[in-house]
This record gives sequence, structure tokens and C-alpha cells, in this order.
Amino acid sequence: MASHGVPRTAAAAERTERTEQARQKERQQIEQYKGLVALVNAKVADKQYTEEALALTSKLLSQNPEYYTVWNHRRVILQDIFRNAQGKEAVESEGLSTAQQTILGYIADDLRFTIPLLMKFPKCYWIWNHRQWLLQQSTELLPQSQARGLWQEELGLVGKMLSRDSRNFHGWSYRRFVVARLEALPSEDGQKTSMTEPEFEYTTKMINTNLSNFSAWHNRTKLIPRLLDERSADEETRRKFLKAEFELIQKALYTDPYDQSLWFYHANLMSALDEATPQNARIIFNLDRNVRQEFVEEELESIKDMLDGAEDCKWIYRALLDTAVALKQLREGNNVELDEEMAEWLSELRKLDPLRSGRWDDLSKKLKL
Repeated sequence: MASHGVPRTAAAAERTERTEQARQKERQQIEQYKGLVALVNAKVADKQYTEEALALTSKLLSQNPEYYTVWNHRRVILQDIFRNAQGKEAVESEGLSTAQQTILGYIADDLRFTIPLLMKFPKCYWIWNHRQWLLQQSTELLPQSQARGLWQEELGLVGKMLSRDSRNFHGWSYRRFVVARLEALPSEDGQKTSMTEPEFEYTTKMINTNLSNFSAWHNRTKLIPRLLDERSADEETRRKFLKAEFELIQKALYTDPYDQSLWFYHANLMSALDEATPQNARIIFNLDRNVRQEFVEEELESIKDMLDGAEDCKWIYRALLDTAVALKQLREGNNVELDEEMAEWLSELRKLDPLRSGRWDDLSKKLKL
């Protein structure tokens, strides 16, 4: 029988022919790739650290940026080029020696080379690692002003990458690395400048853009202790700051109580009320027992309110139990009513998350409910 006027046997034969052509093309591509790999490895083994070898690594990495050995080859070639440049007669031009101009040119070219790769493979560790190496070379081999300019451009690039994918944890981790290097490099007046304030504002901006941005919330936790120290914040200021952060996360949680990343940040804020929290991670230091109890009681009531319309959200019940435990540790005397509520919340957890029944059994024993 024919389909659209084409006999089935003829159509099947045509498909077989096309499939064979595709396989043949794929075999050719594989052979070409294997030949390129062999050629690059041979040149590096023979220490042919030439422009041709560098270009071959570019061709190979454009096809497969996950091939980390070739990134290592590329760095060996570049290091040899840098050494040769430094061995030549120095001629000053625009504040840079001949060697520095050569090195700057290669570093800038390589940074440009990796940009399209990053756009296509934003979570490839080896591309980020190579850019990191290039920038470290600029710090070691170029004047501070030139190196700082490259690092600042890198911060701009990371910002663009995070605009495309705001939750890319590779990008956030790399951003922290770049910021740390910029802070370590003296500015034109010879002073080192903290970037804590603008980075804290950046997390606020990214959170307002997307409440589910776990990496932005995480970065915020890292910045807050340092931010308060740099502001020389007294206890009253710290208390107001903590209250404002609770209000921020509560607003986010009322918007989406099912978002686990928000509860992680909430738990981090709750730890600020725990005297067992390490000093370097504390927001408040000298908070007396009664004031801490007031904080926890207010938070417990706020979380209870979140249940209205979200009775099927297990994260709320988990937070209720954790907060109630903190409250019991601060309270003195009878907690019968609170224990009854905790038993109810644990019962709801069993219904909502039966796959973790063993965990809830253990928690029941631990809380003696």
C-alpha cells in the first residue's frame, strides 16, 4: 500500500539510505576528532609549544570543552609563550613593557575565546577554571591597574551570565571568587576596598527578581556577618537588622511556602537566636533569654498563620516543629499545650510524607511526643 502516493517499500529504502548516510557522516566526524586529539597530544609531548599547537587546542576545545586534559595542554603552551616573551628585550609603551603587552594580548584573546563556550556550556567547570587561571596570571605578570581592569570586566561578565541563569551555582561561586580577588587588589589610590555592601545589594536585587534563587539567599548568609562588622553595628542595630531579614523572608514565604530554598534561609536566621551558633556566623551576640524567647514566639505565630490555605505544605510543619523545639529550650515550666500542638504537626507530617515514616518515628522519640 502507498502513503501519499509513495510505495512503502520505496519509502523504507529511502529512510535506510538516509540513515546510512548519517552514520557514515558520524563515523567521519569521529575519525576527524580522534585525529585532532592525536595531533594535539603529539605536539605537546614533543614540546611544540607553538601558535599552531595553540590553535589546534582551540579547535579541539570548541568541539569538546569537557576535555580537561586539553585545557591543561593549553595552559602549558601559554606558560611557555609567557616565558619567551619575558626573555626578550623590554621596550616601554603606554606603561607596559613588550613582554607585558604580549602577555596581556594573549590573556585578553583567551578570555574572549572562552566566552562563546561559556554561553553554550555555562556549567562546564573547566571553562570557569581556565578563566580563573588566566586572571591569576594577569595578577602575577601584569601591573595592578591592568590586572584589576581584567578582574572588573570578569565581574561584569558573571553578572551577565547570572542574568541569563540567575540560579547557576557555578556562576555564584565564581562571582564570590572574583569579588575576593578584586578586594585583594589595591585600587589606584593604593587602598583595598570592601565590596560587601554592593554585593549585599546585588543579592537583594536578584532575590526580588526571583524569590526561588537559592544561591542568592545563600550568598546573603555569607555576607551578613561581615556586613554588620564593617558597619560597626551595635546590638540595637543588629536586632533591627535581624527583624528586617525575618520580615523579608516571611514575605517571600507567604508568597510561596512550598519553596524549600526559602525555608533554608529562614532556618539560617533562626540559628542567629541560638547561642551555640559560631561567633563568625552570628548576627546578634548579646541577646538575653527573654528577648530571644519573644523573637521565637513571634516567629512561631507567623508560621502558624502560613498554614491558612497551605495545609498540605510539609515545610511549614517542619518549621513549626523546629521553632517549637527552640521555644521549649528557652521556656521554663509547663509546655503541655505546645507539646499537643507539636504532636498534631508531626501527625500531619506522617500523612504528607509517608515515605519518611522512619524519620518521623525517630523525631517522635527524640521529642518524646
